[in-house]
Amino acid sequence: MTAAARKEAKDPVAHARRTLLEGVGREVAASFPGITRLGGQIVAALYLAGEPRSMDQLSAELGRAKSNVFGNLRALEAAQIVERRREPGIRHDTFALRGAYPDVIVGAYISRLRQVVGDKRALVERSLELLGDATGPEADVLRERLDELGRKYALFGEVFDKLLPGLEGPIDLERLVRKIPRDVIKSLAGLVQSAVSLGKRLRPR
Repeated sequence: MTAAARKEAKDPVAHARRTLLEGVGREVAASFPGITRLGGQIVAALYLAGEPRSMDQLSAELGRAKSNVFGNLRALEAAQIVERRREPGIRHDTFALRGAYPDVIVGAYISRLRQVVGDKRALVERSLELLGDATGPEADVLRERLDELGRKYALFGEVFDKLLPGLEGPIDLERLVRKIPRDVIKSLAGLVQSAVSLGKRLRPR
C-alpha cells in the first residue's frame, strides 16, 4: 500500500469519496462509449460539489491532466450529461450536470438506447434494400436473419414509444416509480419473471 493510500485509509471521508468516484467512473464508462472512467469521476465530482466547476478545478480535484478532463467533458456534453455554463464576471467556463444524479445518467442512457434502436432499424432496412430480390440459400438465410432483427427492433421501438414517449433529459426514476400503484408493480414483476423463465426454457441447449 502506498503512502497516499495509507493516508486515505485513515480518513474515512476521503476513502468514501474515492470509492464513490471510482464506482461512478466504472458505471459511466461501461454505459457510454467514448467516455472513460475519468468521465464518470467527473460526473461524481460535479454531483458531490453541488455547484458548477471549472476545468481547472476538476483537474485539481481529480488529480488529472486538463487535457484528459477536457476530452471527457466534451464527451459528457455530447451525451447530454454535462452542460457548459458561462457566468457573468467569470473568465473561464464552468460545467455542471444537466440534472440530478443519477437521473441525468438514466435519461442519457435511455436516449442512447432509443438512438441505437433507431439506427439498427435503419441498418436492417438498408440491408434488406441491398439484398433486394436475390435468391439462393445464402440470400434466404440472410433475409430470414434480417427479418428477425427488424421484427425485434421494431418491437423495441414500439415499447419506447408507448412506455417512454417523448422522454428527454434527466429522468427521476424514484418519483416515477413512486407514482406507480403497488399492484401494477407486482403485476409487472410477475410478467418479467414469466418472460425470463420462458426465455430460459426456449434457449438452445
